[in-house]
Amino acid sequence: MDGILNINKPIGMTSFDVVARIRKLTGTRKAGHAGTLDPDASGVLPVCVGRATRIMEFLMEKDKAYRVGLSLGRATDTQDASGRTIYEKPVLHDDPTIIETIKSFTGTREQIPPMYSAVRVDGQRLYELARKGIEVERKPRTVTFYRIDIIDIVRHRDKVDVTMLVECSKGTYMRTLCHDIGEKLNCGGHMFSLERIRSGPFSIESSYTLEELEELKKQNNLKLAIIETDKALLHFPRVDMDGTDAKKLRNGLMLPAEDLLPGYARVYCGDVFLAVGKVFEKGGRKLIKTHKWINLDWSERMN
Repeated sequence: MDGILNINKPIGMTSFDVVARIRKLTGTRKAGHAGTLDPDASGVLPVCVGRATRIMEFLMEKDKAYRVGLSLGRATDTQDASGRTIYEKPVLHDDPTIIETIKSFTGTREQIPPMYSAVRVDGQRLYELARKGIEVERKPRTVTFYRIDIIDIVRHRDKVDVTMLVECSKGTYMRTLCHDIGEKLNCGGHMFSLERIRSGPFSIESSYTLEELEELKKQNNLKLAIIETDKALLHFPRVDMDGTDAKKLRNGLMLPAEDLLPGYARVYCGDVFLAVGKVFEKGGRKLIKTHKWINLDWSERMN
């Protein structure tokens, strides 16, 4: 089986747990997810199966959208609700001030990854160091918040819960956004809920729960949930080749590509998706070469 499954990950499972279930469900060991979700988070988790695992790098690069629960009035060491309380302060700001402060985070900015994250420093995961009580300096990352909308504000005595819709670039930590908003308001803040509602072209509306996939398998209809590999790359232009040129490309040759802009392209022979090609300029000419060959079966038939 080859393609992509758009999974609605439940709270309580790791992303690896989901991949393990998909491997068992599809009967293949060749599977991987395109962007980690923490166990306490839910929502869209694209899982690539078979030859689709060869395009995971492109899926991880895509923008994301989240429904985020921000709790103001308490800061934690993990920046989410599971952590140890660092301090608590009453929220004295009115709703317009809170909204204005949250909106001020829109745009491109530097963000420091949290200690409780999978980022590696000198070969060690930050969360492994954090569990030992070790805090190290982390390099800030450039991230972009394209949109932050306020869905709801609820007050609980001296605390405030805010539900936000956030659209952002890859590698952005919602926990850290919540923490930073709390710091700017001088009352502390942490994330109490997180649902990813979009990852690139995959949305929560078109996702499947693991239970729904298991039911489809019982009905021998699991293929209905599989998204063809090339459908996730429709933002790349299409290049059609005959068998002769496609074989040249497979063998490592560079071919003319004057009609294309530099970047990536989907390469086809007839209706068969073969590869992701890379278009570049060299000596005043535009050429295409293989970046990632996808359809190994076609290659074997041509040899």
